[in-house]
Amino acid sequence: MQLRYVFTELRQGLRRNLSMHLAVVLTLLVSLTLVGVGVLLHQEADKTAKQWGSQLQITVFLCNGTTDTSPSCVGAVTDAQKQAIEKVLHENKDIDSFRLESQQEAYDRIQHLNVPASSFKGPDPAIKVSDMPESYWITMKDPHQAASIKESVQGLDGVESVQDLHNLMGKILGTIDGLRNGAIVAAVLLVVAALLMVANTIRLAAFARRREIAIMRLVGASTLYIALPFLLEALVTAVVGVVLAGGALAAVMQFGVNDRLAKVKFDAWIGWHDYWVAAAVIAVLGVALTLLPTLLLTRKYLKV
Repeated sequence: MQLRYVFTELRQGLRRNLSMHLAVVLTLLVSLTLVGVGVLLHQEADKTAKQWGSQLQITVFLCNGTTDTSPSCVGAVTDAQKQAIEKVLHENKDIDSFRLESQQEAYDRIQHLNVPASSFKGPDPAIKVSDMPESYWITMKDPHQAASIKESVQGLDGVESVQDLHNLMGKILGTIDGLRNGAIVAAVLLVVAALLMVANTIRLAAFARRREIAIMRLVGASTLYIALPFLLEALVTAVVGVVLAGGALAAVMQFGVNDRLAKVKFDAWIGWHDYWVAAAVIAVLGVALTLLPTLLLTRKYLKV
């Protein structure tokens, strides 16, 4: 196989169909960026639900003996009091499940809540494991029964307070889900447009080279040898589109999340690890969007 011919055809093909390739790259840029934003929003919704509980969760904080304000607390919650609370939870038919979060788990979780790192360091840190309360994270069968569940545990010995954020979390998670779904719908439409552009590009390129393809067929050139320049054109277009979309997504992370949202110390925001997950998704999707239709269409249009 003469690679010089392949790369010469690749260079000529990119130059000959420059406007079409630019259109595909720009469409991939927008569609893949929207897909990446949708992936980031999905991860942010998961983090928010883990941090504060979903719209189906309420939290029962137990006495820790150091920061208690409830009259139900006369010291740290005892094993007997926890058994009594769990008995009430087991008997409540509106509760789907519950789990106990330890003081160490609460301490680890709060460190991801944009609290200054200095609060956890030093010989006498401002926040210690002993300051954290144990808590029961309750998942309800029906969020409309939150009030009755709250009443059943409020005031029990060993219970400091009950956190019921399901109404607020429902609105927040609903907003995040709405933004994510909107981004995905727009991305799907643009992905379809990108597929159509790739198909047109391949068809026009094959038509422009039909005489060369016919000659190569006559001299016994293989289908792979003839199709390779088309596949490389698609790969170059995909790589450029993915790189640009990755850069746009990085700008969203830096200027939108890190420089703005992260200053709002309310939630556990997504980080660069989540960015790389989204970048991997758009990389695989971008290459698949261009190579798969090219593989299919070259089998059709190269039959000269």
